[in-house]
Amino acid sequence: MNPRNPANDSDWELIGSDFYVAPGIIYLNHGSFGIPSNSVRYSQRKFTNQAHENPMDFFLVQFEGLMHSAKLKLAEFLGTTATNLTFVDNATYAMSVVAAGFPLAAGDEVLITDHEYVPVTRMWQQRCDQVGAKLVVAILPHEINSGDQILDSLQLKITDKTKLLVVSHITSPTAIILPIKDICQYCSMVGIPVCVDGPHAPAQIEFKIDELKCDFYTASCHKWLSAPLGTGFLYVHPRWQSAIKPLIKGWGRLPPQEVHSWSDQFDWAGTRDVSHFLSIPAAIEYLERIGLNEFRQRSYWLASYAESVLTDLFKAKPIASRAEGFYGSMTHVPLPPGDWSKAARKLKEQVGIEVVINQFAGRWFIRVSSHLYNSKSHIDLLIKSLRVV
Repeated sequence: MNPRNPANDSDWELIGSDFYVAPGIIYLNHGSFGIPSNSVRYSQRKFTNQAHENPMDFFLVQFEGLMHSAKLKLAEFLGTTATNLTFVDNATYAMSVVAAGFPLAAGDEVLITDHEYVPVTRMWQQRCDQVGAKLVVAILPHEINSGDQILDSLQLKITDKTKLLVVSHITSPTAIILPIKDICQYCSMVGIPVCVDGPHAPAQIEFKIDELKCDFYTASCHKWLSAPLGTGFLYVHPRWQSAIKPLIKGWGRLPPQEVHSWSDQFDWAGTRDVSHFLSIPAAIEYLERIGLNEFRQRSYWLASYAESVLTDLFKAKPIASRAEGFYGSMTHVPLPPGDWSKAARKLKEQVGIEVVINQFAGRWFIRVSSHLYNSKSHIDLLIKSLRVV
């Protein structure tokens, strides 16, 4: 079969029908909450039904094997080993686990950037306050054209008191792909552990966790991978696994089985619905059938098209350069001066468009994130609507 043309909507219409989007809605916010394919939804229902129809068999006989198989599939996809991973509800939960377990003392410093997800900043500020440590914020350049600019901004804030760097793989408020491999390499040379916040990275871009050589990696699979909601994971390098404990103490493993690894302690957090975790392999397999490269080319083309028409409409320039590889399947464009606080609600109510319009560093921006169910016509309608909203 000939490869699909990333720019040709007709090549993607049939695949778009694999996703159910609410009638009357044009969904351009996959980066916040992804929509799973119909096959993934079917997989989740199947596991839920199994649990409901015979809970004893599901939890006491099948549970551990199913969870291990799902973890193996995810680990292969992420380029690491299953013993370095555990499932958690989402990236925020995973980061909370790291914050609770990472050793800090009075006078220590934790370094972040001003592009971090707000809850991540809040939890590390709270953790620093608890022990008398300091949260240090590196301000990234207002215009980014090279990875060296980002590294320079971080290096200026690193001191002999810096005990941890917490940094996004792809930033949530600004959609910028940071040079994580280079950042981790530098921090390894100067002896600073790195915790990567990566909810937007799995599936959107190609990477292997083991090749990054980070210490922690937190992410959610419900975004670009399009797994069900509630599918987060935490990666912990073996050198830190003894320090990382679950926030909820459960069985670890059911007797007579014994806990063998740090991640065993996370699986049994009381009785809960695990159908979403068990459906992660279905999400991976779906994108692999489409072709990960084709998926990335299509979503990248949609983002590039959105950026071109938005920058033309508003005569604006994004913070970073797409040509230099700083953007993937999302676009983030500044809006003209003015009050845009009600614009997203108006777009939803008047046209049925779901999109993010937010503030960053005192300016309003629009962030468009598209997936396989989107088309050029959706972006064209957004542009038409923005002219009059």
